[in-house]
Amino acid sequence: METLVAVRGRGITKAFGDLVALDQVELSITQGQIHGLVGPNGAGKTTLLGLLLGLATADSGSLEILGTPLGRGSEVPDGVCGFVDGPGLYPTLTARQNLATVAELSVDEVPQGRIAEVLEQVGLTAAADQKVRGFSLGMRQRLGLAAALLTKPRLLVLDEPSNGLDPAGKKHVHGVLRRLAAEGATVVLSSHRMDDLEALCSEVTILARGRVVFSGPLKKLSDDNRELDYRLRASDPAAARAIAAGTPGIRLLDEHTDGEVLVLHARTAAVDALVGRLVRADLAVRELTTVVSPLEAAFLALTDQEADR
Repeated sequence: METLVAVRGRGITKAFGDLVALDQVELSITQGQIHGLVGPNGAGKTTLLGLLLGLATADSGSLEILGTPLGRGSEVPDGVCGFVDGPGLYPTLTARQNLATVAELSVDEVPQGRIAEVLEQVGLTAAADQKVRGFSLGMRQRLGLAAALLTKPRLLVLDEPSNGLDPAGKKHVHGVLRRLAAEGATVVLSSHRMDDLEALCSEVTILARGRVVFSGPLKKLSDDNRELDYRLRASDPAAARAIAAGTPGIRLLDEHTDGEVLVLHARTAAVDALVGRLVRADLAVRELTTVVSPLEAAFLALTDQEADR
């Protein structure tokens, strides 16, 4: 089956005066994928999201959205929606009235009952008739997502959609995004929350100083040859320390180690060997987790390399 590309960018460059926001950016996002965009402040994420939404045009390079080339004077194809720097809402209107206004301004017809449907999807049914000026940040984020869902988008572009969300709100938002992708829509989201990106995204693009320093599947960032820090807690901490110290490829980080928990630095193969030794010594492994996730470790390493360069 042919793989359909929802977003294709080649050599995209965008500058604001002397500031180069995007520098020869290459981007390819498959249809039906949740694609994460991550980078430090000033990396160019917001600029790239703005290009995807048609809020700006690139100075050079090519950008194709849902099969339509974008350039000066061209319009973003139907089915593209989202928000950058937070959703634009009317604070004196209720949630329902905000969505009704968006529906009236939409070029696509919004079916009867769709407003109630999207409010339920994002968990705002109970707050439908409350004025938005009293909403928390997380509720505003969810209402912005509801507005983007009114016309059933083919490409949804979101900037920090989990900002201000409590656990219940996050559950609603994650569920909506997963359902959209399962139905064939493409989602591009920018976030500083590495746990959200790892939970949702199949692929990520890491930006640093306007350049792409990585783009591809998340599993590539957890390569077996990458060294990571791990927390280890076993039934006998002293015995576990002795076994870890004698396992090739394991380095104990004593400055972070207390009596109960060991912190060690190693590749996956060395950690696997250590677990085998602990089990053979009749020690129970009660915790074994990465201190920093593979995505966050790669983000820090790659952005530091770009800063050094």
